[in-house]
Amino acid sequence: MKTRRTVHALAMTLALIFCTAQLASAALPEFSELAQKAGSAVVNINTVKTIKQNQQMQEFFRFHKRGTPLDDFFDQFERYFNRPNQRPRKERSLGSGFIISQDGFIVTNNHVIAGADEVSVTLQGAEKTLPAKIIGRDPETDLALLKVTTSQKLKTLRFGSSKDAKVGQWVMAIGNPFGLDHSVTAGIISAKGRIIGSGPFDDFIQTDASINPGNSGGPLLNLNGEVIGINTAIVASGQGIGFAIPSDLAKRVIDQLKSNKKVSRGWIGVTIQNMDENTAKALDLKQKRGALIASVIDGEPAAKAGMKAGDVVIKVEGQPIKDASALLKSIASYKPGERVGVTVWRNGSEKNLKIKLGERKTQQAMAGLNQKSQPESAIGLRLRTPNKEEARALGLDKPQGLLIIGVQQNSAAETAGLRPGDVILQANQKAVNSVKTFDAILTGEAQKKGVVLLLIQRQGRTLFMSIALPKGK
Repeated sequence: MKTRRTVHALAMTLALIFCTAQLASAALPEFSELAQKAGSAVVNINTVKTIKQNQQMQEFFRFHKRGTPLDDFFDQFERYFNRPNQRPRKERSLGSGFIISQDGFIVTNNHVIAGADEVSVTLQGAEKTLPAKIIGRDPETDLALLKVTTSQKLKTLRFGSSKDAKVGQWVMAIGNPFGLDHSVTAGIISAKGRIIGSGPFDDFIQTDASINPGNSGGPLLNLNGEVIGINTAIVASGQGIGFAIPSDLAKRVIDQLKSNKKVSRGWIGVTIQNMDENTAKALDLKQKRGALIASVIDGEPAAKAGMKAGDVVIKVEGQPIKDASALLKSIASYKPGERVGVTVWRNGSEKNLKIKLGERKTQQAMAGLNQKSQPESAIGLRLRTPNKEEARALGLDKPQGLLIIGVQQNSAAETAGLRPGDVILQANQKAVNSVKTFDAILTGEAQKKGVVLLLIQRQGRTLFMSIALPKGK
């Protein structure tokens, strides 16, 4: 009798486990149909660029030398391959993209095609590649628009709303990781609104759907087959952490690239910074909010509208402004020439301004000017003084400091994180407005200390950076 009861209990337990497993399985989404339909609109992006051979090998060794037992082996070959006067060679790379119209428009990342001499596209199941024309690109959001011409009937994907996407929602990524074309991965949205320091308009969707090199430019899809993000970045040292440009931002950029071949963004002509609790208290704000106006550039839209240094922007067109980044993104979302209502906090009360927007100039475009004509400093920088137009676009109230227009690979400056578009305002707490003054500080007191302390302006904010100087320089 006891044995019979034991067998019966065991059977009931197994049945319960089986039913629970079936229910759990039924609750999981099925991706096969979505992968089949969406996959036909995803393409492989093939690029060819001319590079110096020693530059390529530097990248190879920098990637592979990670404290392994083969360090000595790599050191020998690095010295061999990084010899001067190496002949240029063609480098091929792969990325991903997706078709948004039957007449051949394709969305991808800017970094996938940047610097390429040739760009071609491979459709799913096709043996031959199609030459692709770059219609436009936007380095500040890392987006690009291509176009191919073919008699083949193209499958397309449509944009969904990233605003409606929710944390925890299932998503699927399709791309070309490590050259393995049309790989499909699935996961969830881990977070929204991520800022990872890649540019002024960071607002990424974070996902644990596997994203790897080669996935860049591919779509992140919801279960309705809508593109809610463009896969663009990974954390090299982490797993299950990838980032996608939200579709609402991407769609605005792509529409402008399609119609104008460039992106125009609003500009008011101020320098801004985040609020802290003490500043809010000093300005009689009940809570820390808004963007503090540090300076207003004479003759620019904000100045013409009556904005003053010390104002706190708390709303744009009635929408609350959380911080300096939110103000930058909000103003940039409007077109030059539009009149925008801005609410500021001044002298303990709100004041409404109407600002006719100017046009924002990209730092990336300026940073590429005259690079080859400038010698490198001891820490690997190419520098020059910014002109009035550049100062305006960089958020400076007047031309001052030294604009970084180039950073040498593997230099002390690159290791410290300096990049083109940064402006050096001070070196060892002394103002620098000429390359000669900067070099004198480097070779003088900074060399004695073995370190130089720089005050940097980057994307509307200032920060200190210390750099260890190479010995003997």
